[in-house]
Amino acid sequence: MLKVGLTGGIASGKSVVGEMFVALGAHLVQADRIAHELMRPGQAVYNEVVRHFGRGILDPDGTVNRSKLAETAFGPPDAPASKASRIAELNRIVHPVVIRSQDEWMHAIGLQDPHGVAIVEAALILEAKAADHFDQLIVVTCNADQRASRFAARQKIDLEAARREVQRRMAAQLSEEEKIKAADFIIDNSGTLEHTREQVRQVWENLQRQAQGGEL
Repeated sequence: MLKVGLTGGIASGKSVVGEMFVALGAHLVQADRIAHELMRPGQAVYNEVVRHFGRGILDPDGTVNRSKLAETAFGPPDAPASKASRIAELNRIVHPVVIRSQDEWMHAIGLQDPHGVAIVEAALILEAKAADHFDQLIVVTCNADQRASRFAARQKIDLEAARREVQRRMAAQLSEEEKIKAADFIIDNSGTLEHTREQVRQVWENLQRQAQGGEL
């Protein structure tokens, strides 16, 4: 079985690309969903996050409010990126457990489908120093304007606010240039969906050959 990491900067379109791979036959798990499950009340990660960041990040029912947690970790929207140091604190709590869960999932998929392709979609594969858990790394890219407009639509905020927030959050990650250098495959999601789909199809053919024991 081939283990593949799918990563890219914020609002680059990783989930869209992941869905395209699933449509072609890939197995996929999203690190964000794993983290969401780990932050449910009663989980060890939940307890640690609340201990470090306080009960102010919780909704009245005791669940983690992800927007409040993000603001606490990154700082308020008008804070400079240099003040957003608590994101490293959050990552130290969450990343090791998420990575372990990803590895367990890939192991299970390998038993189920020995010649399959297991893809983990995660924004911070390189930042978490988890690239060596994968056989291949795919990086999704897009231009700055598209990134801002997608983030604005997702967060339901105006474009200028989205642009500032994207820049601030990306300052806490490796640059897109650094991610591209580490990539085995790059998918440019700046064009039409059909253009992206064609790139995915070409990469998929390559991944399938590797999964079946063939050459690149």
